Amino acid sequence: MPMEASECYLNGTFQPLSQCQVSVLDRGFIFGDGVYEVIPVYGRRVFRAQDHLARLSRSLSAVGIKSPQQAADWLSLVRELVARNAPDDQCIYIQVTRGVARRDHAFPHGVEPTVFMMSFPFPHLSMERRSQGLVCITAPDLRWRNAHIKSISLLGNVLARQLSVENDASETILIRDGLLTEASASNVWLVRNGRLAAPQRDHDKLEGIRVSLLEELTAELGVALEFRPVAEWELRCADEILLTSATKEVVSVTTLDGESVGAGRPGPVGQSLYQAYQEAKRLQSH
Repeated sequence: MPMEASECYLNGTFQPLSQCQVSVLDRGFIFGDGVYEVIPVYGRRVFRAQDHLARLSRSLSAVGIKSPQQAADWLSLVRELVARNAPDDQCIYIQVTRGVARRDHAFPHGVEPTVFMMSFPFPHLSMERRSQGLVCITAPDLRWRNAHIKSISLLGNVLARQLSVENDASETILIRDGLLTEASASNVWLVRNGRLAAPQRDHDKLEGIRVSLLEELTAELGVALEFRPVAEWELRCADEILLTSATKEVVSVTTLDGESVGAGRPGPVGQSLYQAYQEAKRLQSH
C-alpha cells in the first residue's frame, strides 16, 4: 500500500503517515532512546496481542520509560489503527521514545514520551521460498549485552542483516563465545534426532513472542523442546534449523554458510510446526 494512503498514530492523533513529523530533538532521533514492538494482524485480527503488549511493557520498564498507556488502551489504539488501514493482513509497529528534550545524556524530567504507531502490509513469504528453505550465514555477535530489551538502537542488528544481504542470504545467525544467540531479526532453533533446542533465556537475546507460542505448539505435537546453551558445532550438524519472528512466522533454513542443513530441504519438525502455527492463527481470538 502506498505510504500516502497509510494512516498512523502520533501522540494522540491519527493522521496520514506522509504528514507525520517529530522533533529533531526527540531522544529517539538523537540517542536511539526508546523501545518498539511489532504486532502481526491476520484477517484484521490482532495476533497474540497481550503477549506483544506485555513485552512492550517490559521493554519500557527496563529503560525507565513510564508507559503512557494501559494495556487495554494500547489494544484499543492498535485495533483502531488496523481499522484505518486497508490490508487484511498487517503489521502494527509501535515506537515509544523518552520524548523531546535538550541534548543531554541524562534522563530529562517532566518530559512526555513520544508515541508513534504505523501499519504496513504483512510481508508474507511465498510458499515457493518456504518449500525451498532459506539461505543463511553466521557472524560474530558484536552487539550490546542488553539484547532482551526491544530497543530502537538497532545498529548492530542492521549491520548483521546487511552482511547477509551482501552474501545473497536471508538472515545472519549470530555466535558469541562459541554459543548461538539469535539472528539479526529472528530467534533460532535447531533440531537433532527429533528434539528441538533453543538458546536459554537471558539478556544476550530478545525473546520473541513466538518462543512461548512454540512452547505451546511443541507440547501439542509431542515434540521434545529444551532451552539450554547451544554450541556453534551443534548448529552446524543440525538435522534442521528454524527461524521464527513476527513476519517470518516459522521457516526452515536449508543452507548455512554454503553448506546444506540436514537433507538440504525443510524437515518434518519445521513443517509440522509451521502447520500448527497456521492453525493457531486460525483460532486466534482477538
